[in-house]
Amino acid sequence: MSTRIGVDVGGTFTDLVLHDSVTGEIKVGKQPTTPAAPELGVLAVVDAVADRETLRRCAYFVHGTTVGLNALLERRGATVGLITTEGFRDVLEIRRGDRDDPYDLFWTPPPPLVPRRLRLEVAGRVAADGTVVRPLDPDGVRRAADVFAAEGVDAVAIVLINAYANPGHENEVRDLLRAAGFAGEVSLSHEVSGEYREYERTTTTVVDAFVRHRMGPYLGNLDRALRERGFAGRLLVTRSGGGALELEEATARPFETILSGPVAGAAATARLVEVLGLPLAVAADVGGTSFDTALIQDARLPLLYQGEVQGLPLQSPWVDVRSVGAGGGSVAYVDAGGLLRVGPRSSGAVPGPASYRRGGTEPTVTDAALHLGMIVPGRISGGIDLSAELAGAALAPLAAPSGLPDADAVAEGVLRIAAAHMAQAVRGVTVEHGVDPRGAAVVAFGGAGPLFGCLLADELDAACVVVPPNAGNFSAVGLMQADIVRGAARTLVRPLGDAALAEAGTVADELFGRLGDPAGAVRELDLDLRYRGQEHTLTVRVHPGEDATAVRERFSAAYHRSYGHELADPLEVVTVRATSRVPLTGAGTLVPAPPGADGEAGRIRLWSFRRRAFADAPAVPRRALTAPLAGPLVIVEPTATTYVDEGFTVEESTGGCLLISRKES
Repeated sequence: MSTRIGVDVGGTFTDLVLHDSVTGEIKVGKQPTTPAAPELGVLAVVDAVADRETLRRCAYFVHGTTVGLNALLERRGATVGLITTEGFRDVLEIRRGDRDDPYDLFWTPPPPLVPRRLRLEVAGRVAADGTVVRPLDPDGVRRAADVFAAEGVDAVAIVLINAYANPGHENEVRDLLRAAGFAGEVSLSHEVSGEYREYERTTTTVVDAFVRHRMGPYLGNLDRALRERGFAGRLLVTRSGGGALELEEATARPFETILSGPVAGAAATARLVEVLGLPLAVAADVGGTSFDTALIQDARLPLLYQGEVQGLPLQSPWVDVRSVGAGGGSVAYVDAGGLLRVGPRSSGAVPGPASYRRGGTEPTVTDAALHLGMIVPGRISGGIDLSAELAGAALAPLAAPSGLPDADAVAEGVLRIAAAHMAQAVRGVTVEHGVDPRGAAVVAFGGAGPLFGCLLADELDAACVVVPPNAGNFSAVGLMQADIVRGAARTLVRPLGDAALAEAGTVADELFGRLGDPAGAVRELDLDLRYRGQEHTLTVRVHPGEDATAVRERFSAAYHRSYGHELADPLEVVTVRATSRVPLTGAGTLVPAPPGADGEAGRIRLWSFRRRAFADAPAVPRRALTAPLAGPLVIVEPTATTYVDEGFTVEESTGGCLLISRKES
């Protein structure tokens, strides 16, 4: 079996890419997302592209899902109970001393996922070095089990102080719960996170318990439905920190999949820029609901080890992807002050933009692009027949209240505002990290990404724009390129020295033992380090045989890049991180566009943002681009349209990519 399938569920469309690395067969598909039951959209796009024989030959089905994320955003998950150490009942509400928005005088933290009546304490205490200070009280666990049974609790999070140093009490609590008759899901903090910081570890464990109720049945139903269609390979789910998990691991550790969907595009960008040899790039993924961006330096994903969803911190590897509500379905409106606004509210998959002919009446970014000729009217991928008349009718009512002369001016304003939102998000991952975006290539993808490439390049004064093959389904390409990744971490606070490195190596060996030793696995060891007396850390890679001096030099270089200076203070190790990575065969290669017609060449009435006027311009099928062309023009293909403004040239580059550059004046 050599076929690989990647399926990415977005807010508006569900995308599929199928690639057989032996025969070279490539297929792409796009179907509307079904928010109420995401698996139906996944199965619909599978049925549209892959027959039973193709599925039978499929080795890997790699899936990026937002089910866990949506469960958190909507607060629709399990009824969770929490068992914690005596005195720590209110950790979820005490939180940290900082505020998410220091300038909002009326800011209030989000309510905890577990109400106070379901947060129960048990006596017993483990010290930070793992020694048992006070034995566990089994009667307290039995009383908690009675409360949970009476309250209809579906899942229990067990978070005891210092359990990362000694998990014995947590295991005992689990066994006592089972003996008392609790049959629901149980999340143990030492299995979820081996790190200190009680608030973050508690929140992460509670989130794990909360989303299990949705993720487990969803993945199980999807797996069964695929097997019924003939699939006999391995179902993988992408991680928030990059790579993918086996189905069983994703079900057991659902908190690792919270950012499963948006990460795939960033991972695909990292693979692409490595092939193209670009040292600095910005992923610009414009879908139907949101704009997702990440900074890629030296082909490496920007990896964090703590993320956050709606004020809830998660101790989990986390690719630094920033999202704003600026996508093709983002709704345009005029506020009370007469200002034109765009997003973050989206028309979504149902009813969609006004031009979709599905009952939507509110003007969106897609409607504005269609009205300006940036999208050629007609049937697009997913079986949607666009109506330019409905787009114009939706935009026109915004002209008078916003003080603009007509629908043309409204449409231009909508796209410029959306591009400004996107550029601000890009600055958040570049300028805020000391990186100048003017030297970066903008990798534009997603259904609407190539429409905004030139607009973003102008907003950021970026070097160039790259549009990859399969641009509209590029996140699904990233899924197919994922390695199988397992990771674990443990807090180990020690002064940095050769003795500490040896101890960290022993801890890492234990962690790798927990992760297993699959054939072909590549082991990666990282340490969280800081100057003594500091609170926060930087993560550095440790190579076999290195001494403390080499590790300090690497930390100093990373610190200087981040903060512009170094300190002479001694360093200390804080956390040991072990990662096992199994590359999938052929996953690192570029996936070319599938054979087939992109549409016919023609002339269109196209808006130029630089001219601020319409021009008679060509619509060029992507496969017909055989020589550099100057804008304004559009490049058409089945899943996306690339807009090239005046002052830019477009040509085919390495691997079937489009390279858009500024014309020399």
